[in-house]
Amino acid sequence: MIEVVIIGSGNVAQHLISAFAKCETVDVIQAFARDKNSLTHLLDSNKITSNFADLKEADLYIISVSDDAIAEVSSKIPFTNKLIAHTSGSFSIDELDNKNRKAVFYPLQTFSKNVAINFKEIPICLEAKNKEDYTILEKVAQNISKKTYKINSNQRKALHVSAVFVCNFVNHLYQIGNEICQENQLDFDILKPLIQETANKIMKLSSNDAQTGPAKRNDTQTINSHLNFLSDQNQKDIYKMITKSIIDNGKKL
Repeated sequence: MIEVVIIGSGNVAQHLISAFAKCETVDVIQAFARDKNSLTHLLDSNKITSNFADLKEADLYIISVSDDAIAEVSSKIPFTNKLIAHTSGSFSIDELDNKNRKAVFYPLQTFSKNVAINFKEIPICLEAKNKEDYTILEKVAQNISKKTYKINSNQRKALHVSAVFVCNFVNHLYQIGNEICQENQLDFDILKPLIQETANKIMKLSSNDAQTGPAKRNDTQTINSHLNFLSDQNQKDIYKMITKSIIDNGKKL
């Protein structure tokens, strides 16, 4: 049995605790949370601490806190030569405290509280300083996911930047689309089958082959009509910028 301590109580930490609860060979023996009540729906209260001095010895400590807090949290772990991993997409492995062995356990997914997720399909990107530690990470990851990848810090940063484009930015565009619908007394649900089909296509086609729309066709009449219709300058600017990017990309091919 591999014993794990989870440090943090946010979305990622909670989903990890839930995923490990289904494992037979990984045991979350303890979790750290500043507010112990934030995890009592997942763990017995006697397994939750808000004091670093009370942390139990384990095979792996997974730090799942905001990037700004990782270095400080890693320095507060009261052990030496323990395997410490963070879950950040952009924080370097080298910035963990030097008194312990360093690693990364990065699940590449968007997490929301109270939204169930199939962890078996989530890619987990792993990094460690030596082969033995990597083996431990891989065993832990393979207990909850079918998809594990050996990724260095620079590659992980590239993945994180890419994820911002394909997830966070896309979601913001959904928000803009919703605003335009509301302003014109339309139900945003009408667009959801289109959103679903667009997501389905990228599973089968390259992004270039999946691209459609007026910018792809360089349909200037439609583009200008859309720009004239939009009254919000921010929406106009985003429309122009993305349209230009699509047109310029077409010229490269």
